[in-house]
Amino acid sequence: MNSMPSVQQQLDEITASIPEAIGTRIDVGVAEIDESGVAPGLAVGDTAPNFTLPDALGEPITLADLLVQGPVVATFYRGEWCPYCNVELRALELASDQIRALGGSIVAISGQRPDHALSLTQKHSLSFPVLSDLDQTVIRAFRLRYTVPAELRAMFEARGQDISRQNADGSWTLPISATYVTDHTGTIVLAHAEAEWRIRLDPTDIIEALTKLEGRMTGSPHEDHL
Repeated sequence: MNSMPSVQQQLDEITASIPEAIGTRIDVGVAEIDESGVAPGLAVGDTAPNFTLPDALGEPITLADLLVQGPVVATFYRGEWCPYCNVELRALELASDQIRALGGSIVAISGQRPDHALSLTQKHSLSFPVLSDLDQTVIRAFRLRYTVPAELRAMFEARGQDISRQNADGSWTLPISATYVTDHTGTIVLAHAEAEWRIRLDPTDIIEALTKLEGRMTGSPHEDHL
């Protein structure tokens, strides 16, 4: 039996199906976001800002409450409309039992309205909270927010895709793709924050980070240090 393709292999299949002309426009837009430095993201060693955000049913979820239970995996995605984000979230769901077994909680965050979060949750049968950052305050606090470059906005609009109508704040702003793993104190121990949304962190890296944290907490003499 063949094993399931890795997350990156699945993402690469999406990229390979995109017409070359569109791929070139995406390259230009990604480079513009990256070179602007407007959304560098937080780094390993930084403390994740506390937040309280509504889940898909409007129930508040607070980072500090999750940290009482243990490490947290927080992933920021562009929107329900993004095929790359859908692949990543499905992969996280497949790994969710292992993540929980290691004491970890998962949350997914975007600037989309709660109805889109609910649709996403139902579509992929997600067992973890999908949160709506209604005014993108948390996205800004994690230093992930950028305005969609003109080249990419024109591309979206040509396809009839109006991001401002899906974002809760009515803006043409998005988070760069990012996933963070924190320890129980909120200190970031693994960070992946990239303007290049066609590359994502694989759940195996998350599981490895959580395994190391568990070894640190139990005082295993053979633990690897992060």
